[in-house]
Amino acid sequence: MGTKVAMRNLLPLLQKRFLSTSSSSTPTLSPLSTAPSSSFTVDFLINSCGLPSKSALSVSQKLQLDEKSIQKPQSVLEFLKAHGFKETHVVKLIEKRPDVLRRGVDTNLKPKFEFLIANGFVGKLLPELITSNPNVLERALESNMKPCFEYFKSILGSNDMIVAASKRCAVFLTYDWKSIIQPNVELLIKEGVPEERVVKMIVAQPRIIYQRRDRMVYAVNAVKNLGLEPKAPMFIYALRSILSMNEFTWKKKIEVMKSFGWTEEEILRAFKQYPFQLSSSEEKMRKSMDFLLNTIKMERQAIIACPKFLMYSTEKRLRPRYDVLKILKSKKLIEIGKKTNYLLTVSEKNFLENYVTKYADKVPGLLEVYRGTTKTER
Repeated sequence: MGTKVAMRNLLPLLQKRFLSTSSSSTPTLSPLSTAPSSSFTVDFLINSCGLPSKSALSVSQKLQLDEKSIQKPQSVLEFLKAHGFKETHVVKLIEKRPDVLRRGVDTNLKPKFEFLIANGFVGKLLPELITSNPNVLERALESNMKPCFEYFKSILGSNDMIVAASKRCAVFLTYDWKSIIQPNVELLIKEGVPEERVVKMIVAQPRIIYQRRDRMVYAVNAVKNLGLEPKAPMFIYALRSILSMNEFTWKKKIEVMKSFGWTEEEILRAFKQYPFQLSSSEEKMRKSMDFLLNTIKMERQAIIACPKFLMYSTEKRLRPRYDVLKILKSKKLIEIGKKTNYLLTVSEKNFLENYVTKYADKVPGLLEVYRGTTKTER
């Protein structure tokens, strides 16, 4: 598909409508009692659980503890602490799910904890998972948790990958995998996206796979209209980029590019090469573009050839490196010629060793310039 034709298809298609991203909803906990908070409940929450006074008062409106039946809440606390929950974890969990103190340890908590531990959530990973997403404890072990793990293991291949995805997205294990995640995975594979790339996407950015079916279909078609085939390495990244923004945001970013003289054809070419360029905020795009074009005097074609330049932080990477190179060149210590563009892309270690540390003795304060603690003349 020709670039101009693709662009004519792309902009109307992408600007026509962006379907809103679906989001999981956390159920609101209904008060367990309409009775006013008792001093005993508040005292227990403060003295035994570690909650601050204000938080304890708030929780006591949803949870009433009976002084004569305090054994269950105490056993829950002991169970949590035995599984690595520190006071901060306990406080966070109770604030989110007060009724955890009413759970049966042997009949409810223990089987679920044992299952999670057996599937990779060991050490601090267990309290981190449960406090970040207490909904895990709401899921039935046999009818939900086990089938969920079995499915993800069949796709991701190991418990380690499931844990990695869960660390990046707290709701990973409680999202509706049957009606949303599984159909989206099947769609991508059916379209021709290599399975290993689907796996990589799920682990790196799990929320991308949580789209409604119609939104995912729309995004897949939009990327294909760019001229990117599903088997292409950049397809999955373009998909992630498109799904990460709505229509308004897309239009604003296109306008930022155009304000610096980019044509629609150039925007398309750069996007196909490095889709993440449009994932940056408008402010970052504008600052990077302004610095590259007006300070460094980089040609626009060089940016189009390497859109990754737009992903670099102006203050943390572009300006410090440019200032160092400018100083070294002014002192005739280096001849960089047309190498400036390349030197902006080399690794931090490479640049630090070869252009900062190497000349630190000859140029006092060079390291401070690089770190941004000393200003240079603009």
